[in-house]
Amino acid sequence: MATQNKPTAKSLNWQKSSFWSVLAIVCFQAAYTSTHFPAAGLLIFGYAYGLVRLTDQPNVRRAFYFGLGTGFCCYAAQLFFFWRIFNAAAFVLWLVLAFWVGLFVAIVCASFHRWGKLKVTWLVPVVWTGIEYFRSELYYLKFSWLNNGYAFSNFHFVPVFRYGMYGLGFLIFAAAAILSSRSQIKRVMMEWISLTLLLVAVGGFLIQLLGETRHYARPAATPLSIVGIQMEFPPENVIPKLLDQAFAKNTSSPIFVLSEYTLDGPVPEDLKHWCREHARYLVVGGKDPVGADDYYDTAFVVGTNGDIIFKQVKSVPIQFFRDGRPAPEQKVWNSPWGKIGFCVCYDLSYTRVTDELVRQGAQLLIVPTMDVEYWGRHQHELHARVAPVRAAEYGIPIFRVASSGISQAVSGGGSVIAQTSIPGNGEIFSAQLRLPSRGSIPPDRYLAPACTGVTGVVTAVLLFLAWKDRRTKKIVSSQ
Repeated sequence: MATQNKPTAKSLNWQKSSFWSVLAIVCFQAAYTSTHFPAAGLLIFGYAYGLVRLTDQPNVRRAFYFGLGTGFCCYAAQLFFFWRIFNAAAFVLWLVLAFWVGLFVAIVCASFHRWGKLKVTWLVPVVWTGIEYFRSELYYLKFSWLNNGYAFSNFHFVPVFRYGMYGLGFLIFAAAAILSSRSQIKRVMMEWISLTLLLVAVGGFLIQLLGETRHYARPAATPLSIVGIQMEFPPENVIPKLLDQAFAKNTSSPIFVLSEYTLDGPVPEDLKHWCREHARYLVVGGKDPVGADDYYDTAFVVGTNGDIIFKQVKSVPIQFFRDGRPAPEQKVWNSPWGKIGFCVCYDLSYTRVTDELVRQGAQLLIVPTMDVEYWGRHQHELHARVAPVRAAEYGIPIFRVASSGISQAVSGGGSVIAQTSIPGNGEIFSAQLRLPSRGSIPPDRYLAPACTGVTGVVTAVLLFLAWKDRRTKKIVSSQ
């Protein structure tokens, strides 16, 4: 992406570049580490501002390496538990994630050099959102954790997810781009932009304060009571005993939920008998065999008569794990209380999976999850950020049962109303969740793919122009 344009006088030197890199890293760590201080999530803006400032480099190559180094420090610190899972291969995965940050800084830097900063400042949030969506949803190593939106997972006082997780990231980087370009933008434009952002913020706050007006937020008259039991690879003969304990504490609850991979095979007869005996529904994670050597990682629903009345296979098996085949299809369960969708573990992290369930009318998501205790507290805490964000985006409740902390019951507004401890083996928790008439998909689901397309076109144009410059230079030098 190198261009023939000479660096401007305002290009950053090594000292200033290092400063903005360190600022971005510190703000990123603070935003994702301070779980007990939700306002710390606001520091993600410092991360965005630092990255945008790093684009003011004298050449694209240096921009890429500063972005790569910044991204590596951000991701390696937060995802250090990868070392426990993948050993030395964790370095490769950290570098893969950091590559996308480096690519963002490089593309924006090349655009500034080629067309001028003032003309293409609008590209900053577009390129960020396009790259973030691609690395989170579209390619083989997709991984959505640590997106900007998840830094706000504990915010409930403003409707920050009205426009979706990617939309929030778009707004953050748009604000960072405007602030970093303030000296080049006319004062009247800045005033209008500032006034617009202020009106949007005040309007959103008033809507939240006076009561949510979205049609899907109106609850059903009768709440649904659900019970979850947190167990990690339990012996099969122990499961009915724990279900008896849970039933004794929650005799009026019609649905009981166990985690992903609670079973090492299909649902055994003793669990079917338990459902018949107690006239209750059971959701349990197990393996549905496919041939002699493979299986589907499945959430089974056992009815009150002991029959398997519904099952949903995991849509996106985890890369590099033996995690079964991907789901051939997605459907919702037409339960007596409404339409219920199922996400198996990390499926909840992918909006392309959850969006489909909401399109089919899901009014509640049940999420059997495997979070191995050995992976550590921070992995559990990062994973626990996903459910509140999804619930707030769609306006529907989520009931997530993990094998070891943190299991959660989340309201349609994104508030966690019940959860378990870490590791919490054998913990029982319950909640009454109100099912809305329907959920709604946020508009960023259309914005983000469009940004990915624009980013691809811009990158292709920059590469073509760089190739053309080199070719012209070679011809001239040969003469």
